[in-house]
Amino acid sequence: MSGGPTGAADVPVGYAQLWRADPGAWSTAGTAWRNLAGPVRQRADALTARIGALRPGWSGAASAAAQRRIGELRTGLTDVLPALVEVDQVLAELGVRLGAAKARLGAEVARAESGGLRVDRTGAVRPDPARVAQTGPAVVHARAGIRGALTLAGAADREAAGRLAELTTAAVRGWVSVPPAWRPGPGAGPAEVSRWWAGLSAAERRWLVGREPDRIGRLDGLPAAARDQANRLLLGDRREQLLVRRLALRHPLPAGPLEASRRVRLAAVEASLRGLDGLTERLAAGGAPRAYLLGLDPAGDGRAVVALGNPDRASSVLTYVPGMTSDLADAPAELGRAARVLQRCAALGPGEEAAAVLWLDYDAPDFLTEAAGARQAEDAGPALHRFQEGLRAAHEGPPARQTVLGHSYGSLVVGAAARDHGLGADALVFVGSPGVGVDHAADLRMPAGEVWSSTAPDDVIRLARPPDELARRALLAGTPLGPALAVLDGHGERLWFGADPSAPGFGGRRFPSAPHGHTGYWDPDNPALDGMARIVLGR
Repeated sequence: MSGGPTGAADVPVGYAQLWRADPGAWSTAGTAWRNLAGPVRQRADALTARIGALRPGWSGAASAAAQRRIGELRTGLTDVLPALVEVDQVLAELGVRLGAAKARLGAEVARAESGGLRVDRTGAVRPDPARVAQTGPAVVHARAGIRGALTLAGAADREAAGRLAELTTAAVRGWVSVPPAWRPGPGAGPAEVSRWWAGLSAAERRWLVGREPDRIGRLDGLPAAARDQANRLLLGDRREQLLVRRLALRHPLPAGPLEASRRVRLAAVEASLRGLDGLTERLAAGGAPRAYLLGLDPAGDGRAVVALGNPDRASSVLTYVPGMTSDLADAPAELGRAARVLQRCAALGPGEEAAAVLWLDYDAPDFLTEAAGARQAEDAGPALHRFQEGLRAAHEGPPARQTVLGHSYGSLVVGAAARDHGLGADALVFVGSPGVGVDHAADLRMPAGEVWSSTAPDDVIRLARPPDELARRALLAGTPLGPALAVLDGHGERLWFGADPSAPGFGGRRFPSAPHGHTGYWDPDNPALDGMARIVLGR
């Protein structure tokens, strides 16, 4: 959207266009481009099959030339795949930013009109003669607000046009170039990775995404867009790995421990497949917020890192760490919890761009015997620290407000990471916590007043007392001191993994939760959901 008068010298062109804009149409168009990847991949696979059919019965120079040519055609097709995802990203982000600008425009116009001003179809602001006369500053403020919304829309429009123009040029000149001469080593930090990526040409970046997606898809410090492109290219391979594992486990064994183990492992693989299919369905869905696949590993119980909205562009970013038994099978449901916080953020702050990340990149305990120890939480600390540093390094524009939220055992993961390594976050949130590995909020190395916690009155986690207290209660059970001790323990401030972060003595800030049990913090009628969203937005 460009500038110029529209009957009022202080209002840029674009008011009517933005008012009529349909942000969702851009997302729909992006989905259509992304959906072309399926037919392109099928054609590439058909060429691979053609090469395989030629080899057994045809040899010599002509055969080699034919196979080489078919291989070149296949490579030409596969080189297009990241670009199709990139077009989808560009159009989806345009839709999100136009939506934010339109929401801001609507809020500014409503505020002006409720204050006795009149906004005409060109965006010109004047006092309403039928109401109390307004002072000049009110008119100036309303005009500035409207202009700010139009400026946001214009910036989004220009950026999207520039990125699409660059893609058009690449389509003419060729999608890829020679590979980069250097890549960061395994010990490189997110900041170094980010600087390396910034120094590459667009063609070099596309070469890496298309030819080394496994490397690019897991590098903290790279833009979410690049990681998403790379990991989407690997989705089919990841599913194939699970299918191979399922096939290997489908043959029954003689009755006994080995057969019982086979059944358990087969059930786990089938659950992972359902989880992966659920994630794939969400990744394929159109509309806002767009999902970005930042990491996926089907090994073991499976791991996934998925963002709703682009965390590199958002002004507020939530990283959600789930707790015990969380794995690839649970990823769609856990992503739904992150989505509910994001939806409440949109309701509380219309026009503000926020993103939520499900970070399920650790080996969560499967059994209470495992969850009784802190080892798995402490093992996850370096990865969570590195991921948060990567979000900081890859972010565009002014720094975002970064919030890390841990539920149940996930709160110990967050606490241990903050205690041992530090987290690139502005706020920490714990819900349903069994303790976070420290005795005071100050030990988490966070800004004052930015450690938050909530525990529902009926959350069974309140019974997760330290081992010495449980032993004492067991010893005195059935004695006259038993009932009195139970009352005292009910008001204690220590849990299994240290001080209760929801207790006054911990030094954090509490927000309320209704009686919704251990997993109901995200229920629509629970005030805890509003609390989480307000913390994410910094309100």
